[in-house]
Amino acid sequence: MKPADATLKEIPWDSIAWGFNIPVTMPLFHDRPRLQMRTHTDPTTTNSANASDRSLPDNVAFRELDAEDLPGEPVLQDDASLEIAVRSLLSPTGHGRRENQDNFLTVDSLGQARLLWHEQETRLRLADWPAGHRRLAVLDGMGGHSHGREAAEKVIEGLLGLPAAADLAQLSEALDALHQRLYQEFHTAGLETGCTLVLLEIPHQGSAMLFHVGDSRLYAIDEHRVQCLTVDHVPATHLAMLGLLNGAQWFQQVHIQTSSQISQAFILGSTLGVPHLYAETIDANLYELHEGNLPLFLRGLGDRRILTLEPGRVYLIASDGLWHLSRPQAFIQRWPALLAQPQRPLEELMDELLAVLAETIHQQRSLPDDNCTVILVRKPLQTQCPPNRP
Repeated sequence: MKPADATLKEIPWDSIAWGFNIPVTMPLFHDRPRLQMRTHTDPTTTNSANASDRSLPDNVAFRELDAEDLPGEPVLQDDASLEIAVRSLLSPTGHGRRENQDNFLTVDSLGQARLLWHEQETRLRLADWPAGHRRLAVLDGMGGHSHGREAAEKVIEGLLGLPAAADLAQLSEALDALHQRLYQEFHTAGLETGCTLVLLEIPHQGSAMLFHVGDSRLYAIDEHRVQCLTVDHVPATHLAMLGLLNGAQWFQQVHIQTSSQISQAFILGSTLGVPHLYAETIDANLYELHEGNLPLFLRGLGDRRILTLEPGRVYLIASDGLWHLSRPQAFIQRWPALLAQPQRPLEELMDELLAVLAETIHQQRSLPDDNCTVILVRKPLQTQCPPNRP
């Protein structure tokens, strides 16, 4: 993650989505570190298991779900005000990674939580969770020598222990404190690792709250367009903040090209706040992107903000395995047709999305593929009945 040894290389800009065609000299940074991989029993999906099969952290307040308490379907059907579907794949094609470094957390309005623990899906019930409150998160673990999966699990553990946030300031303060605590733990152990985090905190009444770190993303999709609602914490964004990239060049670097470079991660820290091109060290604190430091073409996309979930739109939270392709926009531009179908259950739409992803990976010869974790969220229209489920 340190960019101290960066070199310069001319990169041609042949077809920029925003209509510009400008050459620019770009620094190449160290690639984002990845974990050593190991064998998993199922190459495409995670296995479901009860929490009692493994030892979860002692400091997390929860009670285990009895077998009869577990929902029979993956969609969380606590009430009809929000439909949610989630998947975490070791490899969309079965020919990718051998360890799932991703993780996720969904807590529904009844306090029922779903997550990965040692790569196995686990379901818990949180004690004293306020009725109607929800929490959704996607994490993508990284590592220097190893421990990226463990870093993501430690963040999940911390998220399970965080009280439901009533406002954005409370949420930000709690997550900053969690980051600092885990930074100290991993730093003391000599481990340079971390994970991305996209989190939506959704109170029973009022708008959602967004907290974002890294290069996992939140999208909004309707029948007409796909809109990315987060800004990747990558070297191109740092360059844009320094005035060294315009909007078209930034878009090409971030949304057209495929890269594993990153400039900020939960637990690991940040190089985004450095006021010059190269950072000698990684800052222990998270650097928030907001209206005061984002370039004009990225205004309104701050890391921590209030977000109104509009009825009828599909919101997609995902790790970069969903668009880690040689031509990612060719796949992303298909999402309106795939997902903007309000009469169909999100579970069916999720299955089709991931099937098309696997097909696209083969067509674009983008193997080996990456871990892929996706949460789909939809607030039904007021006049719309919940979709029929099989």
